[in-house]
Amino acid sequence: MKLQKPKYIFVTGGVASSLGKGIISASVARLLQARGYSVTIQKLDPYINVDPGTLNPYEHGECYVTEDGAETDLDLGHYERFTSQPTSKANNVTTGKIYQHVIHKEREGEYLGKTVQVIPHITDEIKRRVQLLAQRKEFDIIITEIGGTVGDIESLPFVEAVRQLRYQLGACETAVIHLTLIPYLAASGEFKTKPTQHSVKTLLENGLQPDVLVLRAEKPLAADMKRKVALFCNVDANAVVESTDVPSIYEVPLLMQRQKLDEVILQKLDLPMGDEPDMSRWAEFVEKVKHPKKTVDMALVGKYTELPDAYKSIVESFVHAGTMNDCRVKLHYVNSEKLTPENVSEKLGKMGGILVAPGFGSRGIEGKITAIHFARTKKIPFLGICLGMQCAVIEYARNVLGHRDATSTEMDPTTKHPVVNLMEEQKGVTAKGGTMRLGAYPCTLQKGSRTYDAYGTEQISERHRHRYEFNNEYLAEFEDAGMKAAGVNPETGLVEVVEIPEHPWFVGTQFHPEYKSTVKYPHPLFGAFVKAALTNLH
Repeated sequence: MKLQKPKYIFVTGGVASSLGKGIISASVARLLQARGYSVTIQKLDPYINVDPGTLNPYEHGECYVTEDGAETDLDLGHYERFTSQPTSKANNVTTGKIYQHVIHKEREGEYLGKTVQVIPHITDEIKRRVQLLAQRKEFDIIITEIGGTVGDIESLPFVEAVRQLRYQLGACETAVIHLTLIPYLAASGEFKTKPTQHSVKTLLENGLQPDVLVLRAEKPLAADMKRKVALFCNVDANAVVESTDVPSIYEVPLLMQRQKLDEVILQKLDLPMGDEPDMSRWAEFVEKVKHPKKTVDMALVGKYTELPDAYKSIVESFVHAGTMNDCRVKLHYVNSEKLTPENVSEKLGKMGGILVAPGFGSRGIEGKITAIHFARTKKIPFLGICLGMQCAVIEYARNVLGHRDATSTEMDPTTKHPVVNLMEEQKGVTAKGGTMRLGAYPCTLQKGSRTYDAYGTEQISERHRHRYEFNNEYLAEFEDAGMKAAGVNPETGLVEVVEIPEHPWFVGTQFHPEYKSTVKYPHPLFGAFVKAALTNLH
């Protein structure tokens, strides 16, 4: 289905943060895709950082990277995993980006003689960014998730911009979905609708009337309660749906479909219902997630393990890979700072596989190297991603090549054996934001390698986020000793994949395969890794 111009859906949140606006947005997109519409999702983030690239993962969770090299909010990962539709720089907009652009224009003299204000200049720029995706002329519906909670000071310009857009675009061109919380008070044994009423009231004070309410609750709500919410919030009774706690986020689209949320939205947008949605493959996927035939224990070794969202794409890639192998991947988070040669056997000895996670800086490095040494010598399937691959190179240089002081110049710029070195184009770069090697780059795989067997093709493209690379001055020495370059960038010679052929399954990738795993297309490398781990247990 191709519309002459796109329709817009805005998703806002109230009462509390972290209710799942990103999952609701992704679920709506998936349902509309099933009806034949082309859909994309963007995120408006109210923080003043230009992007989350310089944020500590404990502050904001994972930094997700798009094909075109944007460092973005982790919700864009949800969007891609649910829709299999790649996102771009235009899909994540922050207050920082908005103000940076407006101030740059002011300095260039574009507002000469004018007082630059939040209204109209900031709101005009927000509206321009919201409609930027429409210029690609490939989307029927553009879903825009507004970060934060209605009533937050920092969200007000975004809400005002949406109000203006609704007025300017006209009736039936936009719809507003408001996600809110219905708390359950155990002491009185009842749900309370008052917080939702106040949340909608705040939205109304800012000039926005929601078309659809999604009520987040611990368990199912009575029909009369939903009718009460509809009455007090000026919303049609059929436009109040519930989002209860479910074992898997991938159940949410099916939950929304059962309540006909997609039909309600299409009616609001005055659009035809399109194809009868076939969600059978999605339902099969969910069944495999909920009812696996077997379980495999995998260790995720990193330094942000207290917050699983720091590794969100890796976690979800294991979910997808588990369905490929009819198993549940039980992840064990192992803090690399606390991992030592004395306790490594206790922590990792019963694991089917070991993944060493990406990251930056020297903290926890020795624990990662200890984990890799254990995986290599005990023949446990291993996957190292980005810094995880670099640590595998360091471990091999120290314990096989005999270069006891080998390390990365990121950790020690004066090392005599810099087996991992700063990329040539990164030398002289001092700015932190958006200056790494980012986005998708090609890689040529060696036929017969583990990685080639996983992908089933010689030419691949994967996303990157790094400043340091394997030092090719040591390549011959590594290959002579048994660690092979199984994947190389065809243009620069950058080593993208290292393997140890004599090991049951030992792979390190400079790229981030987790960024491209989706429900529809689970990543083949994660699938092969999980399969190797299952084999290791038998």
